[in-house]
Amino acid sequence: METKKSIFSRSVLFIARMLMLMVLFVFMPKAASAQKFALVDMDYILKNVPAYERANEQLNQVSKKWQAEVEALNTEAGTMYKNYQNEVVFLSQEQKKAKQEEIMKKEKEASDLKKKYFGPEGELYKKRESLIGPIQEEIYNAVKEISELRGYSLVLDRASDSGIIFGSPKIDISNEVLEKLGYSVGK
Repeated sequence: METKKSIFSRSVLFIARMLMLMVLFVFMPKAASAQKFALVDMDYILKNVPAYERANEQLNQVSKKWQAEVEALNTEAGTMYKNYQNEVVFLSQEQKKAKQEEIMKKEKEASDLKKKYFGPEGELYKKRESLIGPIQEEIYNAVKEISELRGYSLVLDRASDSGIIFGSPKIDISNEVLEKLGYSVGK
């Protein structure tokens, strides 16, 4: 059986929680209405920045070149394996072992080259950072300047899969960002 003291303390706690909720509901709309939001479409902005298109083209060319190098090594390893399969019955144990090691060495060489070019910290990543990083930084700085000038608390990218279902074109600052970067846009 509960004592009068525990019933009283639970009642006080309940009342305190209710008061806190009421205060939140009263002041939350005022705080939320003071917030200003904007949208940008990064895909649209990037498509209108010629330097980005040139950088992407460079990345595609170097990627194709590197991919061809990796595929050449893989093809060479595959040919070595087929030749080994055809000759295996005529080879001694030592010769078999030597051929297998050669094939594995060639496969590892191809794997290492692929990792060097396309790995998480590979050459393609570094090239992308050096070509596209400055463009992204410039766009970020333009968005930041516009946000500070207009008092935006939050700028969302409508092109990303962030779950934006609708965004009024009135709050989309993509063309303004392009103009800030020095690109003319057809409105």
